[in-house]
Amino acid sequence: MKKLLNTLYILSEDSYSALDGENIVVLSGEKTVGRYPLHTLQSIVCFSYKGASPALMGKCARMQIDLSFFTPHGRFLARTCGESQGNVLLRRTQYRMADEPHESCELAKAFLIGKIYNARWQLERATRDHPDRVDVKRLKQISGFLAQSVQNIAVCSDMEQIRGYEGEAAQKYFGVLDELILQNRSVFSFSGRSRRPPLDPTNAVLSFVYTLLANTCASALEGVGLDSYVGFLHRDRPGRTSLALDLMEELRAVFADRLVVTLINTRKINAKHFETRENGAVFLNDMGRKIVLQAWQERKQEKIRHPFLEESIPWGLVPHVQALLLARFLRGDMDGYPPFLWK
Repeated sequence: MKKLLNTLYILSEDSYSALDGENIVVLSGEKTVGRYPLHTLQSIVCFSYKGASPALMGKCARMQIDLSFFTPHGRFLARTCGESQGNVLLRRTQYRMADEPHESCELAKAFLIGKIYNARWQLERATRDHPDRVDVKRLKQISGFLAQSVQNIAVCSDMEQIRGYEGEAAQKYFGVLDELILQNRSVFSFSGRSRRPPLDPTNAVLSFVYTLLANTCASALEGVGLDSYVGFLHRDRPGRTSLALDLMEELRAVFADRLVVTLINTRKINAKHFETRENGAVFLNDMGRKIVLQAWQERKQEKIRHPFLEESIPWGLVPHVQALLLARFLRGDMDGYPPFLWK
């Protein structure tokens, strides 16, 4: 259990959260292991199988405290929130554009241009910072491929073709991500993405951090009045926050991948922070999750200069700023949606 930046993380698998007056009480069996005033919290993230009491969920909803539930291995399950604050006209516009092929395609292109642009500069940064430790020629070759992919997507008007360009770019990018891993390569060797379940430590951390990022994007979208379940790039699917997946595309490389590589290269995580199941699935253990969550919160505090707003903001506000820019575009206040392009 850890409180960071007005967010309470409940990490123990057997804990149960309940309401006591104006406080959240965390119980392990009959023992109280934590008590926090709800007015000091903005969100609660629970990695426990036992979950929380209906009274606590209702109180959090009324107080607009985001209460999210994950499995102990980081898979998002559900989120409780209060009465919708969204603008009905904004959501009508969102639904209309999601059903209109041309407008939906233009937004999908913006998300993917941001994704591939940022992935490319992740590779370029490695050639600049570690020219003696990475295969510069190999990374430059893939960087050039990603640059061409951005150009191809920019002039394409067919959604399936756009998805094809994105798929090829992602495969090329993940094919050289191993070059960025400079420490402990025997543990964190990486030959490509494996999901549901992750099959090696690097994929385990990537999947966990992607889950955190998707949940952050969903919260940011709901906060500006958008429906996080109706996307433009990702198709509708019951229970899937498609628009959150759209928004997180442009943040994967610079927010998630960069954090994972840093954790590995600084040796903050190692083999003892993982557990392997009988089916070969690899997951972070409790200690590993604590380390990643600590690093996640520290990264969110780091200041950057937003490339579109040209103002200094913490990394943690970037999903919220992008959600706001998307809402303003949908309202007609902007001519286009500006993806987050980080160099």
